[in-house]
Parts: sequence; C-alpha cells; structure tokens
Amino acid sequence: MPTIKTAVDVATSAEIVWRVLTDFPSYPKWNPFLVSVQGNPSSGARLKIQARFPNAGAFKFSARIVKAIPATELRWRRRRWLEGVFDREQAFFIIPNGIKGVRFIHREHFSGLLAALIMPFISGKTTKAFNLMNLALKRTAEAKH
Repeated sequence: MPTIKTAVDVATSAEIVWRVLTDFPSYPKWNPFLVSVQGNPSSGARLKIQARFPNAGAFKFSARIVKAIPATELRWRRRRWLEGVFDREQAFFIIPNGIKGVRFIHREHFSGLLAALIMPFISGKTTKAFNLMNLALKRTAEAKH
C-alpha cells in the first residue's frame, strides 16, 4: 500500500498539539495546506475540506473521521469515484517524545486499483504540503505553550 509519511518534533504537550489540530475553524489562520475544514473532530463525523498544494489552486473533498483519540490520533478516510478505485486514509499521530514534547506524524495511505498509477503524480507535492502544514502546526502549537 503506497504511503506518504512526514514528521516534526513539537516542543509542547500532546494536549496543546491536539487543540491546534482539532480547532478546525482556526485552520485558515495558520494552515497552508488544509485551508478550511468544516465539521466536528469526532469519530463518524463528516468533514468538508478545502486543501491547497504549494503553487497550485485549491480543491475540495469530503471525508469521514474513522478515529479520534484526544491528544493521540486523528484519522479520516476519503474516496475518489467508487470505493476500491482510489481511496485515501489521512492520519495524524501525536507521540510523546520524552521531555522534549511530542513528535507529530502526518501520514496518508493510498489504496485501490489506481493508487500505484496516481502516486508518481502526487507524491512530491503531497509530501511538500504535509511538511508545510507540519511546520505551521509546530509554530502555532509552540506559540500557545
């Protein structure tokens, strides 16, 4: 299963990172990738998301939260076209990192018949967008510390 995974160390508590990650109304103020998220950060909730890749236009999609564990993990799943054609699960993990704070991991799994064909076209810009979001989350969370 193709996967994109990025990470950043954040010098604050898991609770603060979780608050920043799940404060969807604040995304337009700090998040350069997920510029708008509407919905509640709870399991089963439906989200309407607007994203923007660097140097590209915005695009919209919907997703359903499949797991929301406060201060630990948030995951949502989306499908393009029909199930099993090109499915994605985006996940955010907040891992305690000793006295340094936490490690924030941003991961997306791709599956379906077209995943291997589409990945070469999206992996570079997706990785770049994830890293930009991670650094912005780090700055925002550490400023709240």
